[in-house]
Amino acid sequence: MKSKRWTVGAGLLAAAMPLASWAGIIGTKHDFSGRAWNTTNFQQEICVVCHVPHNGRGALQSPVGLLWNRDITASVFDPYTSPTLKFVPGQPDGASKLCLSCHDGTIAIDRFGPNDGGTEFMTGSKNLGTDLKNDHPVSFVFDSALSAAVGTRKDPAVADSGMGGTIQERMLRAGKVQCVSCHNPHNPGNNPKFLVKSNNNSGLCLTCHNFGS
Repeated sequence: MKSKRWTVGAGLLAAAMPLASWAGIIGTKHDFSGRAWNTTNFQQEICVVCHVPHNGRGALQSPVGLLWNRDITASVFDPYTSPTLKFVPGQPDGASKLCLSCHDGTIAIDRFGPNDGGTEFMTGSKNLGTDLKNDHPVSFVFDSALSAAVGTRKDPAVADSGMGGTIQERMLRAGKVQCVSCHNPHNPGNNPKFLVKSNNNSGLCLTCHNFGS
């Protein structure tokens, strides 16, 4: 009975969300409905693998809320670093830590809600592991001061994101660059690799970076 309640709850959650915020998931690699491992009452659900409205597994510990229905990674990461950086990257936090709960390969994709264990893990290039030294840094404050110090980053407080607001308003989370600054797991724009906007001609990169200026 508990599982059935959670399934219906996830359906209500999806119904309450704006269509554009989740409809893009259908048919993507984040659409886990109908997967062979999804044999519980949650089968055919899209949202419940990550979200549930009634205090899921990680809802109370999630660093950003989101009615989280999964465990959250406890991994210690080796972040990107470079002598040209004007900051020292710390450990991933916020939404990035939620993304890494699947993408560091330590927590099974089919471990959600009341389901313990799990056997389906992220593989291949999608499994970033805990070595993030070759990945774009995340969970760092991106503000006007950093922009001025670096010189090749646009001022997030005033630069247009191309998505109906400034970089600060549309791409940062609590003032920080996170995985979701560039990737939207709900895929509302139907862009490759869940990008928040097209990267044709490096358009996404050049939203923040100011190379050659």
